[in-house]
Amino acid sequence: MDRPPTSKIWQGTVILAVAAFTTKVLSAFYRIPYQNIVGDVGFYIYQQVYPIYGIMVALATYGYPVVISKLVAERIEENDGQGVTAILQLSFWFLSAIGIFFFFVLYAGGTYLAEWMGDEKLTPLLHVIAFSFLLLPFLAVLRGYFQGQNDMVPTAVSQVIEQLVRVGTIIGFSYVLIRTGHTFYEAGTGAIFGSLTGGFAALFVLIAYWLKNKNIRKTKAVIDAKTIVRYLFVQGLTVCIANMVLTLTQLVDAMSLLSLLKDSGVNEHVAQTLKGVYDRGQPLLQLGTVVATSFSLTLVPLIAGAKKRGDQAFILEKTNLSVRVGMVVGIGAALGLACLIRPTNVMLFQNDDGSLSLAVLVLSIFFTTMSLTMSAILQGIGYEWLAVIGVGIAVSCKWLGNVVFVHLFGVTGASLATLFAYMLMSFFLYRMLQQKIGIWLLGKKEVYSVMRAALVMVVVLKLYIWATEPWGESRLGATGQALAGVLLGGSVYIIMVLKEKLFSPQEASFFPFGEKLRIFLSKMGDER
Repeated sequence: MDRPPTSKIWQGTVILAVAAFTTKVLSAFYRIPYQNIVGDVGFYIYQQVYPIYGIMVALATYGYPVVISKLVAERIEENDGQGVTAILQLSFWFLSAIGIFFFFVLYAGGTYLAEWMGDEKLTPLLHVIAFSFLLLPFLAVLRGYFQGQNDMVPTAVSQVIEQLVRVGTIIGFSYVLIRTGHTFYEAGTGAIFGSLTGGFAALFVLIAYWLKNKNIRKTKAVIDAKTIVRYLFVQGLTVCIANMVLTLTQLVDAMSLLSLLKDSGVNEHVAQTLKGVYDRGQPLLQLGTVVATSFSLTLVPLIAGAKKRGDQAFILEKTNLSVRVGMVVGIGAALGLACLIRPTNVMLFQNDDGSLSLAVLVLSIFFTTMSLTMSAILQGIGYEWLAVIGVGIAVSCKWLGNVVFVHLFGVTGASLATLFAYMLMSFFLYRMLQQKIGIWLLGKKEVYSVMRAALVMVVVLKLYIWATEPWGESRLGATGQALAGVLLGGSVYIIMVLKEKLFSPQEASFFPFGEKLRIFLSKMGDER
């Protein structure tokens, strides 16, 4: 069990980052055809229970595999093969207890949870999700084992296959069930069944890789079980919560928004429709943040490695780059999408219902991007607990914001609550990261440069929307208006960012088409 070379670790990190990017894009895109098939009420039904499945995904993909992999890697470094097996066995039983606990809570208490959500007809969907938690120990332990050996391919392949099978199940079942006259709740149950088909597909992939590996065997190694369980509980909980902010804020909406709307005097069917319209914003949020956060995922392991080496200069350089990327991409995506929200809404979801609340919601893309980027950096330099506090701030502010704003502004109030929740989280994390790093992360020149670029883009897009207003009268016309607007706004923004020289030629090499960007920026510098 030799220690793997640094190049293999970096290669594995890239593989995982690509897999994470792919699964996030798939997770955002499938909701669009699903909403088109089942409508806003059907979309509301699915989105009410999805956050609970999202918790399972966080535990089995981003939480416990990371924690288990650290324990396994330590034993491998000590050439303790028996210790590796003992760690895996103990982790399996620990996670089995967690999985069984969640299964019984959701299956036995599904009716009570559905009533708390304001819709007891959601009970069958919660029962289906309950079974997915029984897969938790198998998925998490196998992924943790392979990642501990710095073999990221099994984890990456299993994630992509899981998402592909799940998405196929969701679209296929919902289409067939709606076409054959079943109710929206039955279609939602069929869609949620994808959590099981996807989970089993991932498990089969991991088992196939495991059968090729001859290192796992039954042993009776002596380990400190209490210490390991305590580590699994504390570290596992910390890592999971730190990476669950998007899921938990959605859970707050699932638990409170419908009831708050009904308490405000909205009848049940209208409240369900409004919640479904509001939920259109979730794939837009995911797509808006995926580019910047995927970029940060590739840098964070490098930052963590530099922390171990004591290379402070490297940490400062890459942290500053990550935050600048988050700022540039986040502002561009948030303001650009807000300007184009009406044609985008029509293009993706058939009509422009809820465009105002969606415009407010997508503004939070900037703060979401910054929060996720800084949270990842804090985890990389060993301050996971600060990331957890940030999540706690966002979730508590989101809940309080819903209570205050929904009564005043309806679903637009829920969008405002999300915006303020992520704003406070990003301010907190920025302040904490600045303290821990010890330097000012963003200078006035950089902020002003981004704001100038964003202002030019907004003016151009507003003029463009005004000039092409007749296009938006049909879905086909709105599609052309939205796509051309994205191309126009994106081009203007990128040109302005490049002219402002926010990134050096060397930094540009980290981006897609980085070599061409590096050459372009070098020529601009020579001309000046």
